[in-house]
Amino acid sequence: MAIRVLIVDDQSLIRSGLRSVLEADDEIVVVAEAADGAEAVSATREHRPQVVIMDLHMPHIGGVEATLQLMRLEEVPRVLVLTTFNTDDLVIEALQAGAAGFLLKDLRTEELVAAVRTVAAGGTVMSPEIMTKLVSRAHARMPVGSNGLREKIDSLTDSEREVLTLIGAGYTNQKIAEALHLSLASVKTYASRMLARLGLDNRTQAAILAYEAGLVGAERPRPPRK
Repeated sequence: MAIRVLIVDDQSLIRSGLRSVLEADDEIVVVAEAADGAEAVSATREHRPQVVIMDLHMPHIGGVEATLQLMRLEEVPRVLVLTTFNTDDLVIEALQAGAAGFLLKDLRTEELVAAVRTVAAGGTVMSPEIMTKLVSRAHARMPVGSNGLREKIDSLTDSEREVLTLIGAGYTNQKIAEALHLSLASVKTYASRMLARLGLDNRTQAAILAYEAGLVGAERPRPPRK
């Protein structure tokens, strides 16, 4: 079943380019386009996309506010922010609003397609530049700071630590299950326990912590291909 995508950007040329790239993949269909946040919310209600590719700087209602509104819908889509800017505050605001990923527009075609698939499957994606910024601010933003971080990590079971590491590497629950030869239910249980032990709210925070703790580095493992 094709992944349903909504493209949100105030520049028609960018929307057309993104549509061409995505619809070249047989597993993705662009169900609608929107030029600002208000149109994005309306189009999401009408077309029920699984993934919303969201620009941040738009007239009327911007990407952060639009993401907040999308999170309040009965059927909540996965939001993938795609922008030219990587300002620290915008990154934090977009992720706090509920975005599942944050990428810069200079990415390659295959990276965008892979990101849409990952986000649609429940994963989190982040450009290396964005992840570097997040890690540098993690002490101030995360419930777990540098003091006691190692103790928190050491409190995890081996399975919980493995799940944390693979979340940091961008794996979805399904891909973690395949990599560790576990059932999907077991992975969800380990992930839930891991978040609780570390005092984290979501997978994005877990991914940041995995980087900060050194569990995942620049040469991180790649999610297994389909």
